[in-house]
Amino acid sequence: MRKSRPRKESTKPDTAKRGPGKLDTAKDEPCLFCKIAARELEAKIIFEAEISMAFLDVRPLFPGHVLLIPKAHYPTLTDLPAALIGPFFTNAQMLTRKVQQVMKAEGTFVAMNNIVSQSVPHLHVHIVPRKRSDGLRGFFWPRRPYQEGEMLALHEVLARQSKS
Repeated sequence: MRKSRPRKESTKPDTAKRGPGKLDTAKDEPCLFCKIAARELEAKIIFEAEISMAFLDVRPLFPGHVLLIPKAHYPTLTDLPAALIGPFFTNAQMLTRKVQQVMKAEGTFVAMNNIVSQSVPHLHVHIVPRKRSDGLRGFFWPRRPYQEGEMLALHEVLARQSKS
């Protein structure tokens, strides 16, 4: 996988939802995961359905680290059409169960990034097998407490905006 780069604004038409082989307007080349979905690049595919596929991550946190992608190009979760959310996450749930079972893991870490820290600008879910003694400590970033009144203010804004 490549390191993330700042996104460029483009005046080209939006081709984000045209499917495998879509051009990445920031680089004018097909997205890495679209190439995998189109079978233009090799990947160790472990699952495939009509809307999604899963393959082993080439830079795993632990053996058995799987990436689930929609076959069509959607850069982030907010770009995924509502009709695909249920089927996509049903596949994520099934794969999470299977990865844990096959890897004899005690649990899993399931995560995705949207833009920030997203190494490939194509929606993907990380499914990582976990064991209590694996050395991974909770989240990978430091936590910080809210400042005085900050939590209440954010709650009010987010709750109000979530209703619309």
